[in-house]
Amino acid sequence: MGHTKKSRVLVGILKDMTLIIKANLSTKRSKAKIHIAVLRATAHGVPVPPSDKRVTSVLCFGLGSRVTASTCIGALMDRLHGTKDACVALKCLFTIHSIITKGSFILKDQLSIYPSFGGRNFLNLSQFRRDSDPESWELSSWVRWYAAVIEQNLMVSRLLGYYLCSDADKNLKEEIVQVLLSKDLVREIEVLVDYVERICEAPESLHLQRNILVYEVVRLVSEDNRLKQREICLRVKELRDRLPSLGPDELAQIVCVLQKLEGCKERLFMLFVNRSRNDEMWELIKETKINIIETMKIESKALVKLGSTDRCGEFNRFREQFVIESGNLGRFRADNKWSAMDLVPLTVKTAV
Repeated sequence: MGHTKKSRVLVGILKDMTLIIKANLSTKRSKAKIHIAVLRATAHGVPVPPSDKRVTSVLCFGLGSRVTASTCIGALMDRLHGTKDACVALKCLFTIHSIITKGSFILKDQLSIYPSFGGRNFLNLSQFRRDSDPESWELSSWVRWYAAVIEQNLMVSRLLGYYLCSDADKNLKEEIVQVLLSKDLVREIEVLVDYVERICEAPESLHLQRNILVYEVVRLVSEDNRLKQREICLRVKELRDRLPSLGPDELAQIVCVLQKLEGCKERLFMLFVNRSRNDEMWELIKETKINIIETMKIESKALVKLGSTDRCGEFNRFREQFVIESGNLGRFRADNKWSAMDLVPLTVKTAV
């Protein structure tokens, strides 16, 4: 089996060399440079992430025209969807992730094409499988997970209106959050928590983190997780200040979302080995949930009391109306005579 695997790797390396030679012979020099940069960043061979130099050579194509950036993303997607090698697929995804975190706006814009609009850039690797050997099978599960995480990252960025790795000033982000409607805040927290749940779906084969490529993939995702935690804290703090103005349905929805987030805590610790632990965030989540539950209890008691008061008021109004409408009826006075009644003489004939 080891010999077969080495043969496949060798065949892959030869294919890469052939493609590079073909690109060098192409008359379209600008496109050829892009394809060569992508091939070198995602080469067959040793299962290690592309070097900073290789990644930078790809990122540089985002500094020119939109056409150049589009060609770069197209070449990267063709490479991703055309390979059956799990390591090559992970390298492609690693490069895409690097574009999201460090690339220019133009490159990110090309990645953000939504699949429902027919964009070819949708990763769509849910069916990726390589069962030639046990390691390839396990690596395939990491490919599917990593692709899903990156897709979720792009979806969250579209909803928030900026990328998680954005250099936007913290005060500016706070101002954006402060003007949001409460329902929009809750919606954004839900999407961020969905992202956390997606991360927690990492393969059970955590031992593969000994593979340096998988290790670097997890490291990049842990950085995303740290940024995502900041966004969650920002919104939870804002909602905490708005608790008195929130309705019972909104409060219940927030509690449900926070409970889902707490359910991810242990899995995150296991996956990231306490990297980006952020105990402050978990304490904030816990305290906010307790405050919301207490607020819901108080409002529930107030509603019960208000309902009881309303029923008493309705009874009193009914009784007063009954007395008013029955003007000829009355009550006994202290002298055992009827009050509010017309006294009519009554003649009784006696038998002769």
